[in-house]
Amino acid sequence: MIIWAIETSCDETGSAVVIDGRVRSNVVASQVALHSEYGGVVPELATREHLRNLMPVAREALRQAGIGPGVVDAVAATRGPGLPQALMIGFKAAQAMAFALERPLVGIHHHEAHLYSAWIDGENGRARFDDFVPNVTLVVSGGHTLLVHVPAVLGHRLLGSTLDDAAGECFDKVGKMLGLPYPGGPILDQLAEKGDPGAYDFPRPLRDDPGDDFSFSGLKTAVRYFLARHPDVAEDEAGLRDVCASVRAAVVEVLAVKSVRAAERLGAECLAAAGGVTCSRGLRRELADRCARAGLELRLADPAYCTDNAGMIGVLAELKLKAGCRPAAEEEDVRPGWALPEVSGSEGAPA
Repeated sequence: MIIWAIETSCDETGSAVVIDGRVRSNVVASQVALHSEYGGVVPELATREHLRNLMPVAREALRQAGIGPGVVDAVAATRGPGLPQALMIGFKAAQAMAFALERPLVGIHHHEAHLYSAWIDGENGRARFDDFVPNVTLVVSGGHTLLVHVPAVLGHRLLGSTLDDAAGECFDKVGKMLGLPYPGGPILDQLAEKGDPGAYDFPRPLRDDPGDDFSFSGLKTAVRYFLARHPDVAEDEAGLRDVCASVRAAVVEVLAVKSVRAAERLGAECLAAAGGVTCSRGLRRELADRCARAGLELRLADPAYCTDNAGMIGVLAELKLKAGCRPAAEEEDVRPGWALPEVSGSEGAPA
């Protein structure tokens, strides 16, 4: 089966070709340089860039896979959640492609695709669902922080999410307070590698709460007040690294503690993690350490499939079609605020 996939949920234009469970191409056009001037994503500019980049990126995905559009068996696209205008560009283009090719269209939930990205081999793009283990998955990015129980392929239940800021949003906003270039999260992670994580004791919101929800707004506020009281700390290179390391330590400890605790409570043998913040070296080490102590298998998405990409969209679309999922109807539209639906067994996400 050959899937031609499109992803435009935020500020990266992606297209991929998945052939029989293997990502044969995964092309992404980033908009970081465009939005860095504004310190965050500007929806109108993101939409304009998607319009400019989509067809070149889609054609490049076909070229790298060595196929033409006529051999495609289905078209897939992110239907939600995400920025409304950005989603519209990719989903409507996919609808047009599917109509012109007389092929089915599969509308994919972006977070659901992240649930399975940890099972894509980074070496060759092969989806390894034969190795699937019932798990709890942490999906952590700039816009979302979710804990999801995944007891079976195409079966999942949302356990908890962020009550305010997502973990990646907290990193980016702290980076902005520190005067770091946009996006601040990855740079904060780099600086933290050479800092002392115990230099400053920032709060660990909801770490000891027995529930599965997260909150990072209070940590962000604590950092703001700290910097107001100690304005010279971030101006010193060593002090800046220590602040970054201390903030990162607080965030990753909360993420890891709550994720491992949920897996243990549910009797899951595996913890998986995906989403852009999973690229953080500090988070990957913290998860590895705590999973080792708890006797849990750890599956981390390869960095190529952590950030927004169409490869994971195509992998999930193929999985759904093979399981008998109903293709999208021609009149279906994007769902910007689409909550992750609870799905049992081999079902597709409801319309």
